[in-house]
Amino acid sequence: MNKNIPTKNATMGATTHNHKEHTTATAPFHSAFFESLHKEQWQRVKLGEAPLQIIDGDRGKNYPKQNELFDNGYCLFLSTKNVLNAKFDFTECQFINKEKDEILRKGKLQIDDIVLTTRGTIGNIALYRENIDYKNIRINSGMVILRPDIMEVNSTFLLYAMLNSKKYIDNFVSGSAQPQLPIKDLSNLTIPLPPLETQHKIAEILSSLDDKIDLLHRQNKTLESLSLTLFRHTFIDNPKRNAWEEVTLNDICLKIASGGTPSTRIKEYYSGKINWYSTKELDDNFLFDSIQTITEDGLENSSAKLFPKDTIIIAIYAAPTVGRLGILTQDSAFNQAACGLIIDETKCSKEFVFCFLKNERENLNLLASGSAQQNLNVEKIKRYTLLLPDKATFHNFQIQAKGFFDKIYNNSKQIQNLESLRDIMLPKLLSGEMEV
Repeated sequence: MNKNIPTKNATMGATTHNHKEHTTATAPFHSAFFESLHKEQWQRVKLGEAPLQIIDGDRGKNYPKQNELFDNGYCLFLSTKNVLNAKFDFTECQFINKEKDEILRKGKLQIDDIVLTTRGTIGNIALYRENIDYKNIRINSGMVILRPDIMEVNSTFLLYAMLNSKKYIDNFVSGSAQPQLPIKDLSNLTIPLPPLETQHKIAEILSSLDDKIDLLHRQNKTLESLSLTLFRHTFIDNPKRNAWEEVTLNDICLKIASGGTPSTRIKEYYSGKINWYSTKELDDNFLFDSIQTITEDGLENSSAKLFPKDTIIIAIYAAPTVGRLGILTQDSAFNQAACGLIIDETKCSKEFVFCFLKNERENLNLLASGSAQQNLNVEKIKRYTLLLPDKATFHNFQIQAKGFFDKIYNNSKQIQNLESLRDIMLPKLLSGEMEV
């Protein structure tokens, strides 16, 4: 059975050299000697013995109750949603007032502190830098603070050392119903600790890459906002829109179908060469490489399907992912919690449909139904209506929108390359294998 979903039209000399010889013969010795001197300056230390404090939050009687948390206020009270992999996310925030902040004893952040999540979601980490807008921040009961002695430990280096040790953190996790990482166990985690000057150099190298990555992410956010503003101005606020033809998404797509999942009991179905996405990887983004891959056997012996490049994927199962989007950059598959839309380019474009679906996210969530979890389904997506603009209006939009999307794609590719370079350099720098 052919599991590919086709696009339209697819058929798819010797005494005079003595000194030189001596120098050459001894060079490896000198190299090894200086390398050993370098290595002797490096230590591996347990966190509990390192020049830093591990600080718990205040979990006593004064711990904030739910009715003492507000949408705005004096002190930001962190939740695990705010601590991601190597950065903070302040999209959803909760606050306590000044009176509550003043009676809490522990857990307030200082500049150069590192926050580590230790309950439920374990191992997420972020550094509290001077450029963060919130000046009063406290951790909740599912986190600890790593406070380095900055005379001995560079805080940015510590961040990267912890990120590099993240794969070992699971060895110290306990609890099944709710995993946790007690301080007494975290204290046994070892990290490399080179001389402070070396720490500074390593931190500078790695953070320069992350700064470039962050800049590209911010550029993409601006471009995404411009794209959506252009869409709304061209199509939503257009006084001529009432004269446009009403069509369904199915009318402007070659195919709309859900994905599938090969049996997880058969290991031969996984770790192949076919990208296979889950909805947690959808973030209104271009999709380059999936976390999991599947094999040809996995594809053929399941409901999974191969969708072509430029397919738009939309999450259809469970809040908060319902409505999140992705654009395939190569032929790929995905699970049944998502739906793929192969756009008929003779009628519209992926840029148009992407912006339309993003603009309609709130309405799509209202359309989701189910008692246990709110879901959409393929039929609801197929029947979802929109107004198809005249060719001149669409063409004017497409010229600008394609420019925005092409720049987002190029930035995303650069981000992927920089992240790959950083991830290769990180363990080499922190092991001393790569000199600085």
